[in-house]
Amino acid sequence: MPTVMAMHWPEVSKAQYEQVREVVQWDRDVPPGGRVHVAWLGDDGFHVIDVWDSAEQFQAFVTTRLMPGVQQVGVEGQPKVEMHEVIGVSVPEAYKA
Repeated sequence: MPTVMAMHWPEVSKAQYEQVREVVQWDRDVPPGGRVHVAWLGDDGFHVIDVWDSAEQFQAFVTTRLMPGVQQVGVEGQPKVEMHEVIGVSVPEAYKA
């Protein structure tokens, strides 16, 4: 079932995100089931919204790629993660920051 994942991780900096992104290589080697990834820094820290084909595919990505990358970079703290069933997605055109 399509799933949206929302993450808030106050301790993550932009530099750490970039380091983890380089290690995990989501952009070059999209994990199975990964459809959309949007990240930003707010006044309250780091945020991510992902869309996945299933919660199980997200969890496999976390276990095999994300957490090893986070540990390699030395990110502190623990994220708050919420998972919800997707009821609609609209991406009018491809966008890459």
